[in-house]
Amino acid sequence: MPERDWDQTYRDPQAPPWDTGYPCTQLRELVESGVVKPCRALDLGCGTGTNVIYLAQQGFDATGLDLSPVAIEKARQKAAAQKANASFVCGSALDLPELGAPFEFIFDRGCFHMMEKDQRGTFVEQVLRVTRPGTVFFLLCGNSKEPLNPGPPTVSEDEIRATFSRDFAIEKLWEFRFDTVNMPKQPLAYATLMRRKLL
Repeated sequence: MPERDWDQTYRDPQAPPWDTGYPCTQLRELVESGVVKPCRALDLGCGTGTNVIYLAQQGFDATGLDLSPVAIEKARQKAAAQKANASFVCGSALDLPELGAPFEFIFDRGCFHMMEKDQRGTFVEQVLRVTRPGTVFFLLCGNSKEPLNPGPPTVSEDEIRATFSRDFAIEKLWEFRFDTVNMPKQPLAYATLMRRKLL
């Protein structure tokens, strides 16, 4: 994962582009469609916790994980203010801490695309460690067809399929634009809905 001072990113008085303050449109659509129902859920790279709080409010047993202690503290404060029963853990998606029983839903809005190519295998191994066959994984990442500077890191559809297809059945993959703040243009992205293969 590229070196970055994530604590400073979250201390900055101007919110980072992905920290919109409202639940991700694609996540809301997935939940409201009933494709994924309340269950034990993990948000990888949860930032200040908006999506974790949303999931908790929809009846999920929701946990958020982020590298930044500053982001995690903000997330806890937001959850307390909204009386949301959500959990937050500081840690790396490349070396997940002990998180208890397997998760049935994984959400990733912008964590995987931060990984270097040689870290992707480790990332998948960690996801497998905290899931079970049948777990739904909803991945949102920058789209290499339209890199932006400034903008999120990007991956190609082929890279997504090559990384995940061995262990996950890709049920749907489509393009959309990220919800953002403080950016002149919303970045093009991929949404991938996949399910961990049965043994």
